[in-house]
Amino acid sequence: MKPLLNTLQDIILDNQETALFTGVRRHVQLGALPDKALVCIGVRRCGKSTALHQVMRRLLDGGVDPRNLLYVNFFDDRLHALNRGNIGLVEEAYFLLYPEKKRTERIYCFFDEIQVVEGWEPFVDRMRRSGKCEIYITGSSSKLLSTDVATQMRGRSLCVELFPFSFSEALDWDGIDHRGALSSRKQLIVRKHFARYWQSGGFPEVHGVDARTRVAIHQEYLKSIVLRDVVERHDAPHPRAISDLAHRLIDSVGSMYSINKLTGYLKSLGHKVPKMSVSAYLTWFEDAFFLFSVRLFDASLSRSHANPRKVYCVDHGMARSCASGVLVNEGHLLENLVFIALRRVFSPVFYYRTHSGREVDFVVCERSPAKQLIQVCETIAGEETRGREVAALVEAMTEQKLMEGTIVTRDEQEIIEVPAGTIRVVPIWRFLLELHSAV
Repeated sequence: MKPLLNTLQDIILDNQETALFTGVRRHVQLGALPDKALVCIGVRRCGKSTALHQVMRRLLDGGVDPRNLLYVNFFDDRLHALNRGNIGLVEEAYFLLYPEKKRTERIYCFFDEIQVVEGWEPFVDRMRRSGKCEIYITGSSSKLLSTDVATQMRGRSLCVELFPFSFSEALDWDGIDHRGALSSRKQLIVRKHFARYWQSGGFPEVHGVDARTRVAIHQEYLKSIVLRDVVERHDAPHPRAISDLAHRLIDSVGSMYSINKLTGYLKSLGHKVPKMSVSAYLTWFEDAFFLFSVRLFDASLSRSHANPRKVYCVDHGMARSCASGVLVNEGHLLENLVFIALRRVFSPVFYYRTHSGREVDFVVCERSPAKQLIQVCETIAGEETRGREVAALVEAMTEQKLMEGTIVTRDEQEIIEVPAGTIRVVPIWRFLLELHSAV
């Protein structure tokens, strides 16, 4: 074990001297609570490691001794020999370097991608119980899920979800002031930057790269998620079926799906996969923070679960890069973008069906009744489209006893007075910024 111990010491010292890449400040709270480990989870490549660096920079700027930071990225190739039986070497290596700090000074522990080491939970819990360790953990959602952590850490952790850049975070990255009232000139600048965000999405690595490189990166992300976060994690026996299903669902963002239809689709491709397996695949996709299912808003859970669901991708830019173009269109991508913006703030998000069968794309509720009704449409310039979208919202507002509804469009903005109340028509860029400022 001595070579591994020495390697850990080298890694600890190197990390204490390495310049931190802090990027743009993320709009999530990453502060630790007493007696709890802070766990940051999300889809791979969304910026979790950078978020840790931001916390470290904040501590250093607040006067914390760099030697009191213990940072280990468990994806480091030199740590492949770490396992359930020897993960405690991390603690041993640190206190061999700084024996005077043990039980006397607060140590700030940052464990990146710790889920690659089996049996990490007792190790983290033991360090947490020492009373002198503040612990921050990140993990690819394939193995470090909020539901898993809740079981493994038994309430001794606080989970924070991280997504790819929101539009406001992308503006921060570009140094664009978007807070407060926007002048006409600032609105033009914001809209120009939205046009780029609309094409690229929110993954930090693709921000500002050319279109061909962006598509290649997104497609590589998809391969990694399907292989590592789904197939390998669950030791799945039908990897090709899982890949085909993932592509089918990306092609179907914003559309309804049912287990029966998806099973039939895989069967048409020659995959002999039972419905039970297809249902499991969908759960695995959602566990990986890659694809999300949206249920019908209904007081009856059985009816809600029995009805078809809608599917969305974690990033509209990834969906654009990885879709075949046969089924997905600009309207579906706009709906996908609105869903992810809502999902950052609210969970769960539902869709709504009125008593007469009209549909509203999203219902956001803290409890019940519904808090917000949101319809998404590229444009309501056409008389038929306008009538359909407004009628669905009016009926839903009446049923839910709400005085306001929202229609999100690409560029249009107006106020529509209806007997049930008021419908705000708002362009997507403004909707995204308003949603950010409201939280």
